Amino acid sequence: MPVTTLPSFDDVRAAAERLKGRVVRTPMLRHPVLDAAVGGTVLVKPEPLQRTGSFKFRGATNAVLKLPAERRAGGVVTHSSGNHGQAIACASAAEGVRALVAMPQDAPAIKVESTRRWGAEVVFFDRLGTDRDALAQKLAEERGATIIPPFDHPDVIAGQGTVAVELIEDAEAAGLRLDALAICTGGGGLTGGCALAVEGMSPGTEVFAVEPEGWDDTARSLAAGQRVRADGKGSTFCDSLLSATPGEITFAINAPRLSGGVAVTPEEVLKAMRFAFDHLKIVVEPGGAVALAAVLAGYIPAKGRTVGVVLSGGNVDPAVFTRAMA
Repeated sequence: MPVTTLPSFDDVRAAAERLKGRVVRTPMLRHPVLDAAVGGTVLVKPEPLQRTGSFKFRGATNAVLKLPAERRAGGVVTHSSGNHGQAIACASAAEGVRALVAMPQDAPAIKVESTRRWGAEVVFFDRLGTDRDALAQKLAEERGATIIPPFDHPDVIAGQGTVAVELIEDAEAAGLRLDALAICTGGGGLTGGCALAVEGMSPGTEVFAVEPEGWDDTARSLAAGQRVRADGKGSTFCDSLLSATPGEITFAINAPRLSGGVAVTPEEVLKAMRFAFDHLKIVVEPGGAVALAAVLAGYIPAKGRTVGVVLSGGNVDPAVFTRAMA
């Protein structure tokens, strides 16, 4: 993919201006128990408090707002295991644009219900046997719609980067500077957008991709120096982070900018979910808790440092959350 198609920090900054008043500026949270647990200063960005319950609303809104008028009439199409689908549905409804979301048959019911609640049409597919991109292309051609993919899209990436813009600004207002930033990573859109924001605003900050064990395609790709597939043999517990391969655009952004990638186990994720609820009073879904899990487990050095942690989403089925609280 030509380098000229990659978004830049300027695109992230422009997205931050475009999204003012349209997305929630989620707060920066701190807790002494968390600081004591890791021996450092931890700054938490709680995106479960975002509209639709995850950071995805940022990128979806930015992409829908940038749709030319002549393309809005055909509506938009996407594929999503839940959070991006909800975000596209909500962002499209706000702009009077029709939305069609293809979702895996095993997507959490809470995410399916929320996507429909915003007025989107939902079609289902088999998670393991379907080429999602091909399905989205087919649906878009049938309806004359525009595809807004979950992560590998410049406008989506730029919108997601506003998470880090806000966190860096709030840290500076508190007299702090981030030594590192841990980000929940699936296809790499949030990570890429945040890496661009860090490059433009806090270039000395290390950025780490955190993934579920067995689905650590970004970490493996960073180590190989090229896009490779994860083995996909890990648990599907973190349902929002099950991308098998990094995006072309996201990996082109992340490869030269990330300090590394780490993987966490379901048990570590469950502990992080419980920790977030007990101390931060935030409900976090499994995929949204992996960055906190990595910091609590010591995979990302925090002792004597200031570390940012993105809690990326909170759309969790009650049964799963009950398991974390047990």
